Amino acid sequence: MPIDTPRGIRLSGVVVEPEGIPVGQVCIAHCFACSKDFPATVRLARALAQEGIVVLRFDFMGLGEAQGRFGDSSFATYCEDLGAALDAFDTYTGFPTDLLIGHSFGGAMALALAGNRDELQGVVTIAAPAEPGHVTRLFEARARGIRETGSAEVDIGGRTIMIGREFMDSVEEQHLDDALPALGRPLLVLHSPKDSVVGIDHARRIFERARHPKSFVALHRADHLLTRPEHTAYVARLIHAWAYDLLRPHQ
Repeated sequence: MPIDTPRGIRLSGVVVEPEGIPVGQVCIAHCFACSKDFPATVRLARALAQEGIVVLRFDFMGLGEAQGRFGDSSFATYCEDLGAALDAFDTYTGFPTDLLIGHSFGGAMALALAGNRDELQGVVTIAAPAEPGHVTRLFEARARGIRETGSAEVDIGGRTIMIGREFMDSVEEQHLDDALPALGRPLLVLHSPKDSVVGIDHARRIFERARHPKSFVALHRADHLLTRPEHTAYVARLIHAWAYDLLRPHQ
């Protein structure tokens, strides 16, 4: 599914359909420097579809099959991409999206944007940082070079990507202090106590700053990227059970 952003960049999305009439509609914002085809994202979308939910997984600018250069990304472009994906998904199905799910950095983006999207009934974060700027720790050894030259290639989980100074500055300047109390809809925080990339303390901070209704579930044996399929299936079942009264069937 093509997704056109206001700045003229076309993103790429895949709609995963369940059998029968969907019981709800969900959009997934993938982890930092990943893509819609990242294994955990694909498995989660399929597992949610097995629960009867129609799902959109998509690529942010410069990743996967999306147009543009990732090196030109910033906090603002991420927000614009996510908003454009929700708009395109709602138009494609003819129904409003019920849940926004964000994995890792995608979770921070979901928290930052969700309060401005009236159609959303709830938000789910998976291994999300409490601040967008936490993502810069993944390439802190190259931070000085990025600031001095304007950009640099960094290795993220075996993938080489270009990081620009604007991206670093934009995420470090952003905070969720206002977004979390103003979220205005139910929040489900999923996080592993064993997460070595984004520590469990981030989940505590998100949960404490958000207002009720809010829920937290510890993913006891999972890792940051949900590399084991059984953990992805478990997360899908948790989300479906938690969001049962929030989902709006397509009828």
